[in-house]
Amino acid sequence: MSERRSNCPVTFALDSYGDKWSLLILRDVLFLGKRTYREFAESDEKIATNILANRLEKLERNGFLKKTRNPENKRTNFYNPTLKTMDLIPMLLEIVQWSAKYDDQTAVPKDFIRKLKRDRFGVIQDIKEKIKQGERIAPPPASPGKKTGRKG
Repeated sequence: MSERRSNCPVTFALDSYGDKWSLLILRDVLFLGKRTYREFAESDEKIATNILANRLEKLERNGFLKKTRNPENKRTNFYNPTLKTMDLIPMLLEIVQWSAKYDDQTAVPKDFIRKLKRDRFGVIQDIKEKIKQGERIAPPPASPGKKTGRKG
């Protein structure tokens, strides 16, 4: 990371992973099981390729992603979450919960939010276990204008 602007913990976090593209990449890694450049590029948010390459490099340099070669295709890299990334799960779940409260079009099912409120620790542990097993945590988000299956 470059020279620090201050010792404020919020500034440190934002400088480490706080731009919108980095957070979306971390979302994709943790909740959608995405691991390759192509998978990230295919996200609904349509990140530009130069920005994607820059953010993947930044996240790797800052210890959030570990890049490894695909043993079956040497031209493809896998980007795997590190412990540092796994430690962001509670914070990302807070964002999910906040969004569910204020966004009436959120793609997050109400039953997931209820479960999160009821057993936060259990949800976090389940997510970490699924990530270790290479499982997808959530279905791909619905594009705007598509039905989300969420009942109001």
